[in-house]
Amino acid sequence: MRSSTCKATSRVPSITSPPDPDGGEAAPSGWLAELNPHPPSGELGPLQLAWLGDAVWELHHRLHQCRRPARAKDGHMAVVAAVRAEAQARALERLQGVLHPQELDLVRRGRNRAGQGPRRGDGATYGQATGFEALLGWLFLHDPPRLVELLDHLEENDP
Repeated sequence: MRSSTCKATSRVPSITSPPDPDGGEAAPSGWLAELNPHPPSGELGPLQLAWLGDAVWELHHRLHQCRRPARAKDGHMAVVAAVRAEAQARALERLQGVLHPQELDLVRRGRNRAGQGPRRGDGATYGQATGFEALLGWLFLHDPPRLVELLDHLEENDP
């Protein structure tokens, strides 16, 4: 005999962001607002940071997409478009005026370690995307409030 541990009245936890203090809609990066820095015990390399940053960027876009009514396939396609190397390189361009020197150095280190990228892709674009991901990975571990600031800047300046 099989027993069910799921109740029909159980609720899925909300994924909404903390409310905006100004009374407006919550920022898509709100899921990061309550994070505390958790730097690893050892230094991570640029490619490890990029790998982590890629996950942060995709999760950010998935959560953003969850707030919009859409078919699953349409939501998936929107996220795929947003996390492509070309889109990440454009996001990095939109941050150029607001990045600190240390952040620009992280981008440079990630870009330089990117390699050639996929066969059909542009190596320079792939390098920019890897630098962007490395920056996101480092900020996720070391400075979540700054990560929120940059993600909000991207949302506010989305063409």
